[in-house]
Amino acid sequence: MQHFSNPGSAGIVLAMASRIVENKAYLSEIDGKIGDGDHGVNMAKGFGMAATRIGDGDNDSLSSAMATLGEVLMGEIGGSMGPLYGVMFTEFAEAIDSHAAIDPVLFGTMLRKGLEGVEAIGSAKVGDKTLLDTFVPAVDAYDAALSEGKSFTEALHALSAAAEKGRDSTVDLVAKIGRASRLGERSRGHLDAGATSCAMILASLAEGAETRLKG
Repeated sequence: MQHFSNPGSAGIVLAMASRIVENKAYLSEIDGKIGDGDHGVNMAKGFGMAATRIGDGDNDSLSSAMATLGEVLMGEIGGSMGPLYGVMFTEFAEAIDSHAAIDPVLFGTMLRKGLEGVEAIGSAKVGDKTLLDTFVPAVDAYDAALSEGKSFTEALHALSAAAEKGRDSTVDLVAKIGRASRLGERSRGHLDAGATSCAMILASLAEGAETRLKG
C-alpha cells in the first residue's frame, strides 16, 4: 500500500508556509474586496513564524511541524482565521502523531479530524462563503476516491481538484458569516479569502504527500 513517512516530513509544512507567504498580497487583496483586507498579512505572519520555529525540517516529523503551526496560529495571530486554522492543524497533528507511516486511510482520518475541529468551533456551513466551501467538498472527494478503490495518488489529486472547485464556487455565493455578511448581495462576485487560502493549504499538503509516497 502506498504510504509516506511521518518522521522527516516536516518539509511539507515548510513548503506550505512558503506558499502562503508568497501569496500574502494576493490573499489580502481578495480579502479587501469584502473583508478587512488583512487575511494575507495574518496568515503570512503565522505561517512564517511557524516555519522559523520548525527550522530546516530534515529531522522533524509532519505531526510535530503541524503541532507547531497549530500552536502559533491559535496563540499568536489575529483575525478569525487563526483559531480555525490553529484547530485544524492541531487536529491534523494529533491524528497522525503516534504513527510512523501515513497510509491513505490514516491521511483521510487526519483530514476528517481537522474538518470536524473547524466545524466544532464555528457556526458556518457549506454555502456560507467560507473556508468550508473548500474544505468539505475536498475531504468528501478524497474519501469518495478511496471508497471507489482509487490509489493514494489519485485520491490526493481528487482532494486538490475538489478544493479548487470549492474555492471557485464562492464567487457566486452571498456571505453569511463574518464581516462580509454585512454586504449581503454585494458580497457576490468575489472569491472568499478563507476558501482561497484553504485551497492553497490542501493543494500544498497533497503535493507534499505525493512527492514522498512509497510502495
